[in-house]
Amino acid sequence: MATDVAEQQPGGAAASADTGTEAQDASDRITAMRQRIDEIDNALIQLWQERAALSQQVGATRLASGGTRLVLSREREILDRFRAALGADGTQLALLILRAGRGPL
Repeated sequence: MATDVAEQQPGGAAASADTGTEAQDASDRITAMRQRIDEIDNALIQLWQERAALSQQVGATRLASGGTRLVLSREREILDRFRAALGADGTQLALLILRAGRGPL
């Protein structure tokens, strides 16, 4: 298992434990791509939290005005949109997103 310590490869070359390659150019590219992935992950987390808060506000507003807890047609619309864009994984992602906003059924 890779750790923070470089592993010795046959011939004495040290492999980068962070990138899994001895080639410096490849290691640099991997590091840059991972930095961008981390930026995207941070943005996704922030957007997830913002969306969940907005969804909770929608639900609270609807209930306070005498409406229903859920609008199933709206949930179906979201599920369809994610499935169309991302396939079967999109459906699973949409279910997680919906749950974050409204809680479990």
